[in-house]
Amino acid sequence: MSETREVDVVVIGAGQAGLSSAYHLRRNGFEPDRGFVVLDHSPRPGGAWQFRWPSLTYGKVHGMHSLPGMELTDADPARPSAEVVGAYFDRYERSFDLRVRRPVDVTAVRPGGEGPDGRLTVETSDGDWTTRALINATGTWDRPFWPRYPGQETFRGRQLHTAQYAGPEEFTGRRVVVVGGGASGTQHLLELAPYAAATTWVTRRPPVFREGPFGQEAGRAAVALVDERVRQGLVPRSVVSVTGLPLNDAIRRGLDDGVLDRRPMFDRITPDGVEWDDGRRVEADVILWATGFRAALDHLAPLRLREPGGGIRIEGTRAVADPRVHLVGYGPSASTVGANRAGRSAVRDIVRLLAGDPVRPVAARRSTGSARRLGDRGLPRAAAGLP
Repeated sequence: MSETREVDVVVIGAGQAGLSSAYHLRRNGFEPDRGFVVLDHSPRPGGAWQFRWPSLTYGKVHGMHSLPGMELTDADPARPSAEVVGAYFDRYERSFDLRVRRPVDVTAVRPGGEGPDGRLTVETSDGDWTTRALINATGTWDRPFWPRYPGQETFRGRQLHTAQYAGPEEFTGRRVVVVGGGASGTQHLLELAPYAAATTWVTRRPPVFREGPFGQEAGRAAVALVDERVRQGLVPRSVVSVTGLPLNDAIRRGLDDGVLDRRPMFDRITPDGVEWDDGRRVEADVILWATGFRAALDHLAPLRLREPGGGIRIEGTRAVADPRVHLVGYGPSASTVGANRAGRSAVRDIVRLLAGDPVRPVAARRSTGSARRLGDRGLPRAAAGLP
């Protein structure tokens, strides 16, 4: 049995949000392995990007934002995004000496004593850690969402989720039903249509396509809608669910040639396909569920953070039920630029918490002209300089 180790901050996850958090911890004087540790269950650098299908090249990725302190430049748009981002994250980890430990599975986070000096226990496949604060950056990739429909277990063909999608060639000559109106669903359809014998697109709601540029004001409004849900303790919606899909050239071609001819959600699944209550039916060999993901938070269950609405209520990045716990890359920060900002915000709050400052509401902090300079109260010296 390995000895329990102590640090000030444990970061769970080494995707965009986790690496951003580790970077800001470093900037504030926390030393890796002593002041903080980053635990990642993936086999190599790259976060969830390393599991993306090979046909998702970097040129098809929209909205990838560089990590703080190091730009991602000169990336080959024809190279798989998994390779581009994986190499970039690897270089980032080494450049800032973040010392990510992997593969390490976090099985549970358990409450310790109350107050800023009370420690949480982080149970892992590589022994336990105790920590004064926790940054959870586990994302969603490990929790693909599979809707349930009558007859689903009788289907004689293949069912798979976006998380298992390996590329369009495997659908050659197959009749494919793609379920889902988000970016993944449309990307899958446009890719596999030239290979498949037939495709059918079904969504719960009519897709919303967005014309023109998506400015800062619209972006802030979209994030505010997602933020309002998490403030109420509801399960967060994705940002794209409120922004709509960009009407680019590929989408226009798909609409024009009928590939993106959307049908309403079917009512049941049969052994040979899908059916609607009005008598329509489609025969299928494959059902591809492009139905998104849910936040991977099961390891936090012992902390009892969930609200009756099913989500975790947060202020900024801080869990309202336990100020020692921060969620980054969750809800409104579930984007690459949002994850960067969330990492910085979480570290700023943790510095205050460990220094013994009372936790103030987000709105109150924003109204303050500048953060009060912290004295040396048991923190690393550089932690007095807030980012």
